[in-house]
Amino acid sequence: MALQYFILLLFLSCSESSNPTYFNIGGVLSNNISNTHFNEIIAHLNFDSQYVPRGVTYYATAIQIDANPIRTAINVCKSLIAHRVYAVVVSHPLTGDLSPAAVSYTSGFYHIPVIGISSRDSAFSDKNIHVSFLRTVPPYSHQADVWIDILKHFNYMKVIFIHSSDTDGRAILGRFQTTSQSHEDDVEMKLQVESVIEFEPGLDNFTSRLMDMDYAQARVYLVYASKQDAFVIFRDAAFLNMTEYGHVWIVTEQALDTRNVPVGTIGLKLVHATNERAHIQDSIYVLASALREMNQTRNITQAPQDCDNSGSIWETGKILFEYIRKQVLLTGATGKVAFDDNGDRINAEYDVVNLQAPGKHISIGHYFYNSDLDRMRLKVNDDKIIWPGRRRIKPEGVKLQTHLKVLTIEEKPFVYVRHLKDEVTCAPDEILCPHFNNSARNDGQMYCCKGFCMDLLKELSRVINFTFELALSPDGQFGNYVIKNTSGGKKEWTGLIGELVYERADMIVAPLTINPERAEFIEFSKPFKYQGITILEKKPSRSSTLVSFLQPFSNTLWILVMISVHVVALVLYLLDRFSPFGRFKLANTDGTEEDALNLSSAIWFAWGVLLNSGIGEGTPRSFSARVLGMVWAGFAMIIVASYTANLAAFLVLERPKTKLSGINDARLRNTMENLTCATVKGSAVDMYFRRQVELSNMYRTMEANNYDTAEEAIHDVKIGKLMAFIWDSSRLDFEAAQDCELVTAGELFGRSGYGIGLQKGSPWADKVTLAILDFHESGFMESLDNKWILQGILQQCEQYEKTPNTLGLKNMAGVFILVAVGILGGIGLIIIEVAYKKHQIRKQKEMELARHAADKWRGVVEKRKTVRAAIAAQRRLKANGINETGVSLSVEALPRGVLDLPSPVRAWPGACPIRQRTPTDSPNLPA
Repeated sequence: MALQYFILLLFLSCSESSNPTYFNIGGVLSNNISNTHFNEIIAHLNFDSQYVPRGVTYYATAIQIDANPIRTAINVCKSLIAHRVYAVVVSHPLTGDLSPAAVSYTSGFYHIPVIGISSRDSAFSDKNIHVSFLRTVPPYSHQADVWIDILKHFNYMKVIFIHSSDTDGRAILGRFQTTSQSHEDDVEMKLQVESVIEFEPGLDNFTSRLMDMDYAQARVYLVYASKQDAFVIFRDAAFLNMTEYGHVWIVTEQALDTRNVPVGTIGLKLVHATNERAHIQDSIYVLASALREMNQTRNITQAPQDCDNSGSIWETGKILFEYIRKQVLLTGATGKVAFDDNGDRINAEYDVVNLQAPGKHISIGHYFYNSDLDRMRLKVNDDKIIWPGRRRIKPEGVKLQTHLKVLTIEEKPFVYVRHLKDEVTCAPDEILCPHFNNSARNDGQMYCCKGFCMDLLKELSRVINFTFELALSPDGQFGNYVIKNTSGGKKEWTGLIGELVYERADMIVAPLTINPERAEFIEFSKPFKYQGITILEKKPSRSSTLVSFLQPFSNTLWILVMISVHVVALVLYLLDRFSPFGRFKLANTDGTEEDALNLSSAIWFAWGVLLNSGIGEGTPRSFSARVLGMVWAGFAMIIVASYTANLAAFLVLERPKTKLSGINDARLRNTMENLTCATVKGSAVDMYFRRQVELSNMYRTMEANNYDTAEEAIHDVKIGKLMAFIWDSSRLDFEAAQDCELVTAGELFGRSGYGIGLQKGSPWADKVTLAILDFHESGFMESLDNKWILQGILQQCEQYEKTPNTLGLKNMAGVFILVAVGILGGIGLIIIEVAYKKHQIRKQKEMELARHAADKWRGVVEKRKTVRAAIAAQRRLKANGINETGVSLSVEALPRGVLDLPSPVRAWPGACPIRQRTPTDSPNLPA
């Protein structure tokens, strides 16, 4: 066990001894004082156990930089590399042409890390040349970061960039453009470089370039130049009065040291820029921290010993460079020390300086690292600033153009357009608005515009003091970001947005929706009206059919009522028919007994009770039947009352509902549903649908139906050609208020606002925004809403919604048709009855005639029998010897019926003539 422990200790001691226990640090410094500081700091470092582990020692080897770069390179080889230095700290005087380039080249050849503490040229950021160079000071180009924060603090969004054509000048321009486009504070506020003025170093005259700048709109100048070139620029600018009030000069450190810097100029000063001791200390502690970390994880080999061995490359030097670059010193003597990928110092602090008198530089702010936010912050005291012209008021930073080209578009109720025909001028509440810059539509015809936006434009021009020239959109569209074949497939803006993006117009006053796609290219004011997206559709008509009066009851209930009537009638008949008390004698009828209720009367009674008609006869007579009759009357009362109430609910109080529930309606989302919906091509609503992934299926369906203008779509909704139009809620609410047959469906979605559109960096942006906010507070915007959008019509529609519908012939036509059918049926039945009655009368007459003829024949037969009997009697009398003369055969002696025989009978052929006898002829008969 002891042997194993000994072997382990031996192994650990061998592994620890594989890395050096002492490190030589070289120094190439500008003066003896810096050399002394260098040695003292390294000596003090050896007693700091936080950075130097036990058993490790640092040694200082310093030389002074030479004016001749060749001698400097030789001294580095002989005095530093020969002593196996692991890194070199290099400085150079702030004045003069001495440069650490020779040290960087020589050490970089062997990959020995070099830490610069004073050189700020951008050339040292090129790792292809200075492969192992780091520095604790930032390059001059990093001042662009501070410039951007200063510009955004003062809200200067449009600048003119002036720089020399050397490496540092191009580097600071490139960093400014890159950083301004990716600044993390406010993506909607992009700095715009209106003009870039590049000049060759060694200027003699700058007047012509300055005169060209006078045509630009920006009045903020960013200057990177050497002291000599800055002197010429400021001299000529003063001659052209470009250093007076209204102009803003922001310069770098070199230009700020020029003796003729204009009063009011703002510049930068690097904090600790001349404090070599602080930079030496930070560089040594960063190096020690990297060696300590590397010593724990890496195998460190010996540094190169001479410059003669040109074939060997020190791999440890490459690794050490990366370790140094990754170090972060939070509490360094110069602040937080950290490096970027090029080895340049980041998080360096600056003083913001204002020249308030010749040679009088006053600090007005500080650019510092905020540990809480873990980023650099700018703090400026605006009250301390003196601007050019010795003024305390901040200049606008732009040359204000007071006559603006304003564009608009027809969109009720925000903009009404009227063709100017016979009139010479527009009405007092209108503004002349021809089509803008479009030969295809600009045919000399003039138009007048009025509406919500026109009143807003007139009030804006009055409040913030500008004049304007109004024109309509050249293609009648708000604008879309499309690929133009005429420009090699490049994306371009069309419509109103395109005119603003390409600076052919200054302002858009229209119901222009604020969205991210547009805000990337143009400037928006604060919204003058908040709104969203909604759906417009036509109200569904009521289903007023011929049998609409049957709607209160279901078919089953109607069938049950019909069956109940006849069942109750049958039961009433049976109860009254078989009840022993169902018959009684009627008064004053001589004992006549009333018959029981028959089936016909029972059905009549049941229907009469149900339909609430008077029952004059045919009522139940028995007690049981009358009890059932009372129950049936209660049933009829409930049925009739329920029918009446439900009929009122169906036909009087019911208002039709919308077909759609909103944007999430399944019929809109389902592409197979036969439902047409659309919006306007290239509009903000169209962009919204393209941006929403969950609405992609719906958008593909509606894309083919999209309209060129909202007017066409709304017209098609009114005539029923389009079922749903998706558009801005303000316009659709207005249309629904104008026409009570239109209705908006569902809740708002895609909420946004209407804003005034301006060019990027427009000087009018703040003024317009402040004016709009003031309009909101003063109630002016509310008055425009009441005047143009609401117009009192919405309340009328609401009143119309609450008013019950009057039942007309269309609703009750079925009842009248039913009555007509009953009348026609009755007429038909009466015709049948009349025909039947005539048939019965005719048959009765025929029967009467036949009966009368039969009676006559019967009489004739009887008479003949009588005559024959009389003759037979007479013959018998004769045969009995009775005197013939004694028998009277007079007419009076014959039966009375014989005389009544008709003449034909009396003259019947073969009849015996009757002779009138005298009394003497029949002696046996009385006289």
